[in-house]
Amino acid sequence: MTAMSKTTFATQKQIEKAFLVGVEMDGDAHELDVQMRELKELTRNAGYAVAGENRVRLRGAQPRYLMGGGNFEETVALARSAGATTIVFNDELSASQQRNWETDGRIRTVDRQEIILEIFESRARTREAVLQVQLARLEYMLPRLKKAWTHLERQHGGGTGMRGAGEKQLELDQRMVRDKISQLKRDLEDVRQRRATARKTRERVPIVSAAIVGYTNAGKSTLLNTLTGAEVLAEDKLFATLDPTTRRLSLPNGQKLTLTDTVGFIRRLPHTLVDAFKATLEETVLADFLIHVVDLSDPEREAQERTTLEVLKEIGAAEKPVITAYNKMDVPAPGVIHAKRITKSKNCCFISATTGQGLPELVGLIERELNRFTREVRLLIPHSRYDLINMLHEAGGVTTQKAEDKGVRIRGFLTPKAYEAVKKYASR
Repeated sequence: MTAMSKTTFATQKQIEKAFLVGVEMDGDAHELDVQMRELKELTRNAGYAVAGENRVRLRGAQPRYLMGGGNFEETVALARSAGATTIVFNDELSASQQRNWETDGRIRTVDRQEIILEIFESRARTREAVLQVQLARLEYMLPRLKKAWTHLERQHGGGTGMRGAGEKQLELDQRMVRDKISQLKRDLEDVRQRRATARKTRERVPIVSAAIVGYTNAGKSTLLNTLTGAEVLAEDKLFATLDPTTRRLSLPNGQKLTLTDTVGFIRRLPHTLVDAFKATLEETVLADFLIHVVDLSDPEREAQERTTLEVLKEIGAAEKPVITAYNKMDVPAPGVIHAKRITKSKNCCFISATTGQGLPELVGLIERELNRFTREVRLLIPHSRYDLINMLHEAGGVTTQKAEDKGVRIRGFLTPKAYEAVKKYASR
């Protein structure tokens, strides 16, 4: 955080009011409206009371304050009159711009990225999530250290070849932060290795995997809970879930798969968070197919869909097969009323993860998707290899089973990996 940051999130949550600032430079007033609504929700989720906002139209960005001096003075005055203690920019501020606002305006100033970091910090529960957020925070803070010690340079004279106190302190701080970043990356690599080990344990029983992805607060965790009986935190707020949760789903036809709930996406998700959460997002990259949950009740549904697809492309998961589940059919909203206007593809359905409406159709799409990863087989397994029979049941590939003199005759659907283990017992 900056030099004027608060000491604790709890204190901030009790006393701070925020004043929002949006800058329009490309003439897209509607897009700014959408972003400001989202910024308001983000700010409230971070624990602030929103005291007001100001929108500034610019021809181009100005180096000192992002905007001109007149707009700067007007914004500070509006924030003070609203009783705000923090200004929150929708746009990303450079380290020097942020410092200029705080030094000249004498009011704490942060940007959208800082607000998202604060939300993640307040929601991190597991060691992995805490490490990921700490890494993102330090990488965000590193370029901002330079401005934190300039006040020491003004207190000391300096001749040629001499370094001031600020420069010395800056070097120490930068070295300390870089060392901490390196340590956090090593710790997260350990987490990734443990996750890989756990994944290998799951893969001993060959089974298809799917990842539930989508915009934050679209209903991903609720869907996982409804389908599998999991007890993942599912609240009506942004980024309620930071850690991936994997559960097994048994389908009506006897097949099984693993479902993983993932962290939600958002417009302009900070790259520091994308990088820090690569260990978590790896579950998405390694899944066999994706279930893209879309909040049908949100008027910005289409933009949110695009954002999710852009992030999937960024992390290397854009080519995965996708089932699109338009969620929240139970919410009375224009998006739901006009749901039939959506061009429905063969891999699309309308559901309510809360009430269960449409879930049979979604399960049918999942079963159909599984068929792309399995093959129908007939096997005669010797009585001496009941270990293989148990493996096939664990994999959910058995549809019929009958004991005979020579062994157990099995018919079912297997993944290629499962079939490799039993192919020598294949029969016609």
